[in-house]
Amino acid sequence: MADTMTAKSSLSYGVLTLDPSSEAERIGRGIREHLRASLKRRGMVLGLSGGVDSSVCAALAVEAVGPERVFALLMPEDDASSESLEKGRMLAEQLGISYEIRDITATLQALGCYQTRDDAIRRVFSDYDTDWRNKIVIRGGQDGRINHFNLVVESPDGQLREQRLRMEEYLQIVAATNYKQRVRKMLEYHYADRFNYAVVGTPNRLEYDLGFFVKNGDGSADLKPIAHLYKTQVYALAEHFDIPESIRMALPSTDTYSLAQGQDEFYFALPYGEMDLALWAYDHGRAAQELGQVLDIGTDGALRVYADIEKKRRMASYLHAPPLLCAD
Repeated sequence: MADTMTAKSSLSYGVLTLDPSSEAERIGRGIREHLRASLKRRGMVLGLSGGVDSSVCAALAVEAVGPERVFALLMPEDDASSESLEKGRMLAEQLGISYEIRDITATLQALGCYQTRDDAIRRVFSDYDTDWRNKIVIRGGQDGRINHFNLVVESPDGQLREQRLRMEEYLQIVAATNYKQRVRKMLEYHYADRFNYAVVGTPNRLEYDLGFFVKNGDGSADLKPIAHLYKTQVYALAEHFDIPESIRMALPSTDTYSLAQGQDEFYFALPYGEMDLALWAYDHGRAAQELGQVLDIGTDGALRVYADIEKKRRMASYLHAPPLLCAD
């Protein structure tokens, strides 16, 4: 019994602790080596979303090669928060890097992004109009039921309504909103071609490992400096680089839908800090009972989280897979 209790108490958030200075130096060496030996590019371009992940990637790039060899794109659109643009601009100016603002709203309109999405929403809420706001949320899993997706809309008078989505409408809405990530990545590669730069991808470990990215969208990049770091560790680097507090203190958001949407309510089973520990525990063979005790979700709750990790990894294998060849 004593050994069991010792094992239980050994799991804590301390397993995610790192030395930010040493880690930043190590990543910087890797960036320089990749640019010189593998990619043979002069510098780096990245999209600045105003979030902590892209901000830390920009800071790492500047420390690795200097601000004169880093270029940022700020790419707002109608559904994005205006605060995201201002945070991205603030961070670029703090780092001293060149940047350009490219509003992608007109491009998305021409592609039918908003119209395709709204057509699907109106099949769920017939009175939905363009002055309403929307988002998709995940439901069921943490209550011991099968995960499913609900559509939430808000009318101009502030009334919220929620309805479970059929697969057809869910896929249509997601396919339409995926235009946003793919258009942004197209622009990043355009500027990378112009400057002979490499494109930086900004996913953290949770997003990269569990498939929270769009194939040929934000999943495309020439190098991904923080894909090995848990979100908690990204925040530690943000503090190390003195990233503005307004960026460090903001809750992680998809910034894809017009209604504010946290990553945990759309994709992950838990808030990012708890999800970090759950993923670490799963990968290190820790018992569900132990995780359940630390997170106060019980053994059954931890088993559901572990099952969700396994499911998401199976789904992510398609997103990570290179094109298949049909030669003999």
